[in-house]
Amino acid sequence: MSTHTHYDVAIIGAGMSGLAAGIRLAHFGKRVCIFERHNAPGGLNGFYSIAGRKYDVGLHAVTNYVRPGVKGTPLTKLLRQLRIDRDEFALCEQKQSRVTFGPRGAAGSVSLRFTNDFAVFENEVAQNFPSQIDGFRALVAAVRAHNEVSLDAKPVSAREIVRRHITDPLLEDVLFCPVMYYGSAQERDMEWSQFVIMFKALFFEGFARPFDGVRVIIRVLLEKYRAAGGERRMKCGVKKIITRENRAAALVLDNGEEITATHILSSIGAVETEALIEFSIFDSRFSIGGAAAPFSDWRGSAQSKIENRKSKIPEGRLSYVETITVLNRQPADFGWGDDTIIFFNDSPRFNYERPEHAQVDTRSGVICFPNNFAYPDGEQLPEGLFRCTCLANHDLWKTLSDSPGEYRSAKQRWFGDIAASAKRFLPPLAQPAALESATVATDMFTPLTITKFTGHAAGAIYGSPVKNRPGRTALDNVYLCGTDQGFLGIIGAMLSGISMANYHVLQK
Repeated sequence: MSTHTHYDVAIIGAGMSGLAAGIRLAHFGKRVCIFERHNAPGGLNGFYSIAGRKYDVGLHAVTNYVRPGVKGTPLTKLLRQLRIDRDEFALCEQKQSRVTFGPRGAAGSVSLRFTNDFAVFENEVAQNFPSQIDGFRALVAAVRAHNEVSLDAKPVSAREIVRRHITDPLLEDVLFCPVMYYGSAQERDMEWSQFVIMFKALFFEGFARPFDGVRVIIRVLLEKYRAAGGERRMKCGVKKIITRENRAAALVLDNGEEITATHILSSIGAVETEALIEFSIFDSRFSIGGAAAPFSDWRGSAQSKIENRKSKIPEGRLSYVETITVLNRQPADFGWGDDTIIFFNDSPRFNYERPEHAQVDTRSGVICFPNNFAYPDGEQLPEGLFRCTCLANHDLWKTLSDSPGEYRSAKQRWFGDIAASAKRFLPPLAQPAALESATVATDMFTPLTITKFTGHAAGAIYGSPVKNRPGRTALDNVYLCGTDQGFLGIIGAMLSGISMANYHVLQK
């Protein structure tokens, strides 16, 4: 328990970005404390236990993986900035993954394989879309040339740029499906820099996972933070930010305690941070319904900000459900041992948008087999894991929040429907009921679970569709890091915390 009432930096949220920011700041002698409302760190990438089994939350795979010796990538920058030896994360590469459009064996279906070697994916595009390969290579060149980490980049439609090079709508959707599922808060399109970040993370670099899952990464971060002298207060959230003259003057905690800090980094999201500040208006270089404007244009009296720009950051609309099936055998025993992650879609076009008339859209989704990574010395996870993720409508799930029986019934119904949809894209089972007979435990999260345990409004895992790259807010000493700063995935979130700590605190 902290005994301090003033800090150089207070960090709201003990997710990946908050922990990384805390380590970076503590390394430079800053008195820093992380305030977390829940009893476990990790945020959107944590874990929980039921009946002695540990379940990962969020983590299908660590993206941005590169092999030892590769320099100048997000992973190597992260390890250097946080003073972490790459062996501490114990990352094991994926076997292979796929983007599959059309059920297995269906006429017109296409399935593109990719690994942590980009040449494999390029060859798959050449074989499946020979008329598009020159355009694809031109698109790859544009991705390589773009500076996706620029804080001043103007928003541009990714669809617009991709269509300059790719003329086949099917290939366009195949490229967007995985990058959207793993990082887009925007429906139907993405901002070009966000597309580049995710394309590089998935295809240029790749997937990996620690044998024991996300808790390995959390444990390393906590040890580094503790060793650097950082403080952490769990089950102790921030209830309110008191403002004075365009600055945060104090934080009021859930228990009523009041603390002060010279700087505040919030990793909980723009909308969620705004809710802590009375009449706060956040800047974004990405305008809403008008031309983009620099932050300086919005400076002035707090009252003018209130009148001219009150609460214009939209909530995210995209949320998910995920089913987890625990098996008494390995997926390979079902003929499912080749693929690590499968992004699937069964429609003529890929519809990345909130389902308006159903709680879940089972037409597309993501299948993950945590067993199917290249673990050392032939190690195997003790049980099989079969995870399926689909788009969901938070508002329709919320209507069940006052009826536990209906909520449980809806979960049971959708659990079966999601599994049935996913199995269409996998090799057929020898016996139709083989999966059910091998199942020893199940669990499922919904948009309501996300909101309850992360605080994300509307269960929006990727936050607001409007990203604030500079991380500035209407308060001169409050900054955003994490999801709504625009860098996604475990590596991206940690780099966001580091970059905002460097830019707003350590360089001043």
